[in-house]
Amino acid sequence: MQAEETRALPVAPDEQELLAALRRGEEEAFALLVDRYGASMLRFAHLYAPDPGVAEDAVQDAWLAVLRGIDRFEGRSSLKTWIFRILLNRMSSRCKRDGRQIPFSTLFDGATAPGEPAVGAERFLAEDHPRWPGHWRLAPKSWGESPEERVLSKEVRALVDRSIETLPPAQREVITLRDREGWSAREVCNVLGISESNQRVLLHRARSKVRSALEDYLSGG
Repeated sequence: MQAEETRALPVAPDEQELLAALRRGEEEAFALLVDRYGASMLRFAHLYAPDPGVAEDAVQDAWLAVLRGIDRFEGRSSLKTWIFRILLNRMSSRCKRDGRQIPFSTLFDGATAPGEPAVGAERFLAEDHPRWPGHWRLAPKSWGESPEERVLSKEVRALVDRSIETLPPAQREVITLRDREGWSAREVCNVLGISESNQRVLLHRARSKVRSALEDYLSGG
């Protein structure tokens, strides 16, 4: 765990009643929980296991662990954080059993990782430029002139998906949770066990690469 760890959020007041119902063994409460998180759990599992069968088995294992451990849940994090941590542990165990490494983001340290420019150096003027040292040579292209239909088209969305899939694993992991799943930065840090600074670096690099791919597409490059 990183020294700069984000503090987990405790169970919210609106979860207290649900938690109590789960501990009473009410099937309706469990069904509500599955409706709330089931689909996103499966997508989360797919980050580490492209095989649909493996991902589905891991999610089922996680739900069994939730049912068995609900009485021991102390509420020091949100239910969501606790459930997804369980799933991450299940995926980690499966990947180790298959000879693969996981998780990816916890291996990344933004302070010591090789400097990877989010934007190519050719986009900037030289540091010894007489008037604008280090300023943009080629500024980011504006999307404001693109027709809305084009920006929202299936082709562009497919391009974004392909760009995300080609990212390094840790970047793909973070941008998927933040921008596809709509997680907050704190949720990502708490579930993946990474620092706020690492989360920011990974997200910035991932978004910059996706934006670059979109720029090339929208400019006809």
